[in-house]
Amino acid sequence: MIKLDTVNLEIDGPTATIYLNRPDKKNAMNPQMHRDMNQVLDEIEAAETVKAVVVTGNGDSFSAGMDLEECFLKPFDDPQLFYRTNLVALNWFKRLKAFPAVTIAKVNGFAFGGGVLVTGICDLAVASETALFGLSEINFGIFPAGGATWAATHNLPRKQALYYILTGDTLTGRQAQEYGLVNRAVPADQLDAETDRIVRKIVNKNPVTLELAKQVYERTTTMDLPTAIDYDQAKLWELSRLSGNEWINVALKQFEKRSYQPGLSTYRKAEAAS
Repeated sequence: MIKLDTVNLEIDGPTATIYLNRPDKKNAMNPQMHRDMNQVLDEIEAAETVKAVVVTGNGDSFSAGMDLEECFLKPFDDPQLFYRTNLVALNWFKRLKAFPAVTIAKVNGFAFGGGVLVTGICDLAVASETALFGLSEINFGIFPAGGATWAATHNLPRKQALYYILTGDTLTGRQAQEYGLVNRAVPADQLDAETDRIVRKIVNKNPVTLELAKQVYERTTTMDLPTAIDYDQAKLWELSRLSGNEWINVALKQFEKRSYQPGLSTYRKAEAAS
C-alpha cells in the first residue's frame, strides 16, 4: 500500500486499487488530491504489470466532486494560480480517460460533479444501489465543466443528461444503471464481490488486446463504417505484431483442439501450441 496525503494505492499483481482518501470531506478533490492522483497514475504505469485499475472512495463517499473552496474560491483572485491549480486536475482526468489499463469505478456512496466525471470516464463502473449521483453545478450558478458535461453526454441519453445538468437533481445507483452511467448496481454488501468478479474477467485477458480494444472503440465512435474497418484492420495487424500472433498461435490453436470455447471462456496463455 502506497499512502499519500489524500490518496492510497494498492497494487496486487495485475490489479491496482486507488482509494480517494478524504473521508471527512466526502473525498472532495482538493489540489493535493489532484497532485496525488497524477503520482499514483505514474506509479501504476511504472509497475508495468497492471491490467485493471479500480477507483473507489474511503468512507461513505466515492467523491463529492471538486473542493469548491480550495480549487475555486481561494485561488480565484490570482489568475495564474487558479489556472495552474485546476490544470493539474484536468491533466489526470484526461490521463485516466486514456489510461492503457482497464479502469473501473467502484462507486460506494456520494458521487457529485467530479465524482460523476470520474465514473463516466472510467471504462466500466459498478455502484451501490443506494449510491447517490448528481451534477449540482447549476445550483451554484455554473454548468458542469472540466469534462463533467462530456461524461453526462457520453453516458446518459440526451433527455436524461440535460435533465440532471439543468435541474441539479440526484439519481440513485439503480437509476444510474438504468440510464447507462454504470454497468451494474448492486446492494452495498455485494459491491466488493461484484467489482472483484469483473476484475477477474479483465485480468485474465491479454494486456495488449485490452489496450488496443479500448483504442479501437474510442476512435471508431467518430468514424463511418468504411473508415472504421480500415482503422480496426490496421490495429489488428498492430496487435498481431505486438503479441507475437498470440490469437492465432495460442488461442485459436487451443480452440482447434477444443480445449476451450471462446463464447464461454478465455484461452490459457501458458498452454503452448503444439
